[in-house]
Amino acid sequence: MVAMRKWLPLVAICTGTFMLLVDVTIVNVALPDMATDLDTSFGQLQWVVDVYALALAALVLGAGSLADLYGRRRLYLIGLVLFALASLACGLAPDAGSLVAARGAQGIGGAIMFATTIALINTGYEGRDRGTAFGIWGAVSGAAAAIGPILGGALTELSWRWIFYVNLPFCVLAVVLTLRAVAETRQPGAPRPDLPGIGLFTLGAGGLVFGLVRAAADGWDAPAAWAPLAGGLLALAVWVLVELRRRAPMLDVRLFGSRSFTGIMIGSLLLNASAFASLVFTSLWLQSVGGLSPLQTGLVFVPLSLVSFVVAAAAGRALQARPPGPVIGGGLLLVGAGSLLMALVDGDSTWRVLVAGLAVLGAGVGLATPLLASAALAAVPRERSGMASGAVNTARQLGFALGVAVLGSVFTAGAAAPLRDAGAPDPGGTATALSAGQAGRIVGAAPPAERGALADLLGGAYADGLRDVFLVCGAAGVVGGVLVLLLVRAAAPGQAPAARPAAAATR
Repeated sequence: MVAMRKWLPLVAICTGTFMLLVDVTIVNVALPDMATDLDTSFGQLQWVVDVYALALAALVLGAGSLADLYGRRRLYLIGLVLFALASLACGLAPDAGSLVAARGAQGIGGAIMFATTIALINTGYEGRDRGTAFGIWGAVSGAAAAIGPILGGALTELSWRWIFYVNLPFCVLAVVLTLRAVAETRQPGAPRPDLPGIGLFTLGAGGLVFGLVRAAADGWDAPAAWAPLAGGLLALAVWVLVELRRRAPMLDVRLFGSRSFTGIMIGSLLLNASAFASLVFTSLWLQSVGGLSPLQTGLVFVPLSLVSFVVAAAAGRALQARPPGPVIGGGLLLVGAGSLLMALVDGDSTWRVLVAGLAVLGAGVGLATPLLASAALAAVPRERSGMASGAVNTARQLGFALGVAVLGSVFTAGAAAPLRDAGAPDPGGTATALSAGQAGRIVGAAPPAERGALADLLGGAYADGLRDVFLVCGAAGVVGGVLVLLLVRAAAPGQAPAARPAAAATR
């Protein structure tokens, strides 16, 4: 009984972590049902996915400083309650705008929870127990994003709203366990949160994502696309200048003077962009063109989930003492190879064309993920360890949000080309409708004699767009792997450099 009580805090922490990371990808399989039920465009669908990841990316570092100041247990509970209320609002959303707003609030709650988990484990366990706790937490984190599509498919068979309602009982469980078992901790002398840094980073990242989403819908020459992109880049430039001047910055940008730290951040960003952003378009293809149910679509992703979990468990135990560059770089190369294998898709393909690529992609994710955080810690001074682990989480979620936005333009351009060649009216608009899972609706609106030929044309167009998506993801994975291999020269995790001024970190 005593041994079981010892692990109750970890159960509370892992429950919240699993929920918030599952919700990054759980919506992918439900997108066609959402589009039909809410009569929404792909631009709005993208925001259902992106606004959650963007909130996680923008706020996790700032939320960590709030937790240090006001109490990690208190902030974790606030995050859980906000996450639960926002999940309820998502499930009850009457239209796409309400759903996007609720998803943003859900992301804020998730960021607060995510920011406190490592510190709660670090202060709640010691010695061998601490290593065991971090190993279990890492396995839960690695499995969550991969299992999201499967869980989402099963729940969407009931209703897409259940992918949000399911969070409520787990939030209640996590709150009860946290109140009973988790001790409160604070950082003595913790600095005030970097509100200017948080605001500028959020504005900059949001501008980039918004501009990329508008570019997919309106074209790159539209002011609605390039104006937010320019504004986002300007805000990020100002953010760098502000962070250089602050005594307690949200992120010490001088850490990027370390080649290893820079390589880890690039790898983290490109890992989620290349491994997970394409799942949005894959899920839509499997259902709207392939005719699979949400559950069947979720099951297609079993190779990704299963291989990722098995490899992560093995890699986390066997490779923690090895230099991280070859392991993370090799994982990214496998992610790229998996995406390139899936690029064999064409108009006659079925779900079977994805199986080998998903398995290879899962092996890459499982290999790279366990060492990202520990490699970042090894690349920075010890006093910046909390900041480094938060930066990895920020980079991963920002990579996912940017990846989905960029791939929207890639898909639209790729799908529009064969439609244009076939003389279809409004090829760009039709490609956008395809990206929202509307193939069946378009075919159903055509005269009966034309439906067979139109279905073949739309299926081929979707396959062309999806192939371009996989090619871009494959290139991103390969480029990320090569950059990590070239840049990361840190010692094995656990052999972090001694404390020193950040500006001196020049590896």
